[in-house]
Amino acid sequence: MDEVRVGIIGIGNMGRGHARYIVGGAVPNAVLTAVCDIDQDALQWASDTLGREVQAFSSADEMLKAGIVDAVLIAVPHYDHAPLAIQCFEAGLHVLVEKPAGVYTKQVREMNEAADKSGKVFGIMFNQRTNPLYQKLRDLVQTGELGSLKRINWIITDWYRPQSYYDSGGWRATWAGEGGGVLLNQDPHQLDLWQWICGMPKRIRAFCGFGKYHDIEVEDDVTAYMEYDDGTTGVFVTSTGDAPGTNRLEISGEQGKVVVEGGQLTFHRLRVSERTFNQEYKGGFGQPECWTCQIPIKGETTGHPGITRNWIDAIRNGSALLAPGAEGIRGLEISNAMHLSAWLDQWAALPVDEELFLSELQKRQKTSSYHKKPKAGGKVLDVRGTH
Repeated sequence: MDEVRVGIIGIGNMGRGHARYIVGGAVPNAVLTAVCDIDQDALQWASDTLGREVQAFSSADEMLKAGIVDAVLIAVPHYDHAPLAIQCFEAGLHVLVEKPAGVYTKQVREMNEAADKSGKVFGIMFNQRTNPLYQKLRDLVQTGELGSLKRINWIITDWYRPQSYYDSGGWRATWAGEGGGVLLNQDPHQLDLWQWICGMPKRIRAFCGFGKYHDIEVEDDVTAYMEYDDGTTGVFVTSTGDAPGTNRLEISGEQGKVVVEGGQLTFHRLRVSERTFNQEYKGGFGQPECWTCQIPIKGETTGHPGITRNWIDAIRNGSALLAPGAEGIRGLEISNAMHLSAWLDQWAALPVDEELFLSELQKRQKTSSYHKKPKAGGKVLDVRGTH
């Protein structure tokens, strides 16, 4: 096809951002033909901002029945990602879903199965994969420059949020409305990068502070310890309550360590493997010679438009996806395991026990302060844009 007709479900802050760059021509061969949202103010914004060529609908059903889109970008609250994606696949449409893939892996697995059955192009908005720094880091790890990995440490606490942020929407930071806190809202990109670069752990022990720094139901402070089959360990620390915060990723291996901080990638490279030095050195105290190297980063981070361009290219030309939608379940599985470990105060194995996780989540949904609005029409219960 020469042009791909795109519809956006949910035009809150994220959806509006996507709409602006598509209408602005940042995605060649894509034309925005429709948007939908149950919020009348959002529909008025679309009418005032996007022009007559973009039709606005008050439900996903109406938009899909209109037959004016080939592909759909979903930017709604987390629980609705999977149901809406499945609805779109069943309608024969390509799908690009905002992060996270969903709230629980059972739901996302069903979405992945629907995508496979449809044969349509399924992407997820993991825009951090477009960052050449993380691409280079992944290359260093996966090509063996670090040798066998020993430990992974990521302190990502520069997510500070005041109470007013959480008070800005009734669905925010509730088990029934959002399905989680910092792990599900702020950290999906980091958890995706973690597994994209280093792979999946085998088990996790996590400690979560639920409403530790804010008047909320869900976690705003997390420390998690991970173990891998090959002996690699990891520690992931995150919070929305630290000011100032830190964003530092450190990966250690037999050949040295790499550090990502302040937009720089530094490789502390050993001339000989630590394991070899350990076995062969006879001088008592000592350590391998180490060179500190600033790794050059080429290219630019293309962010949300880059992921969308890649998705459109895959639809038109069969290009490989940088962020296949089916991979969204991986970072979510790490998140689910962290929650489950904290809830039960014990280790959580991966693959996560999907039925147990859902059962525990549902217990918290029942006592949540958030209650969904009445059904808006069709299969979709709550098609509001994310804010």
